[in-house]
Amino acid sequence: MGAGQSRSSNTLVVPQASQALDQLKYEVAQELGIQIPQDGYYGFMATRDTGAIGGHITRRLVQIAEQQLAGKFTR
Repeated sequence: MGAGQSRSSNTLVVPQASQALDQLKYEVAQELGIQIPQDGYYGFMATRDTGAIGGHITRRLVQIAEQQLAGKFTR
C-alpha cells in the first residue's frame, strides 16, 4: 500500500466530507501539538498520538451534531 492510501473500506455518504475531515484532522493535531507525517504514512506515529487525534475528532463531531440538533428544535 502506497503513501497516503488507506486500508479503510468505509465509504463516505457525502464525498466532500473527506476534505472537511482531513482539515479537521490537521486542526486537531495542531491543537494537540502532534505532527502529522507529510507523506501520509502513520506507521511511525505513536498509537497514543493517533488515538488522541481520533478521539478529539469524534468529540468535535459530536459537539457539531449536538449544536445542529439543538438549533433544529429551538426554531
